[in-house]
Amino acid sequence: MGKFLNYIVISMLLICSLALKSCSNDGCTENQSSIPLAGFYSAETGESIAMNMLEVYGIDASDKNSLTDKNNPIKQVYLPLRATQNNTAFLIHYGEYGDAVEYNDTIWIDYNTTPYFASEECGATFRYEITSIHHTDLFIDSIEVVDPVITNVDVERIKIFFKTY
Repeated sequence: MGKFLNYIVISMLLICSLALKSCSNDGCTENQSSIPLAGFYSAETGESIAMNMLEVYGIDASDKNSLTDKNNPIKQVYLPLRATQNNTAFLIHYGEYGDAVEYNDTIWIDYNTTPYFASEECGATFRYEITSIHHTDLFIDSIEVVDPVITNVDVERIKIFFKTY
């Protein structure tokens, strides 16, 4: 009877350890949110560029902090979309011009939102499909949507081309 009880205890421990391992996030990608990544490019050369003193804000966002650090040059920025709406707007402030609002650009992104079950490890997330992008043209020349479907895969989906002449 003792050997049978040991066998049951060892079997239960193995089952419990396997069950706990299956609840880990090892199979889930690190980026569990669907946030589009936008890269900065020169309109003249098409090359990737680093922007200095750039601040990006979500218009009407509850958090009024910049999505970027104006003290460090950046080549990319995440532009979080609102799952409860079909559009989000971003203000781009060029810090080299101080607080002058006439030197701001605005980007409006229109999209459709779909809930999506990614996997057992990752759970549910949202997918966004960009339907259009509009922008002012003070320093922004154009915007290219590389892939309109935004998932939790961490790749650059949007290219913002700045006037660099």
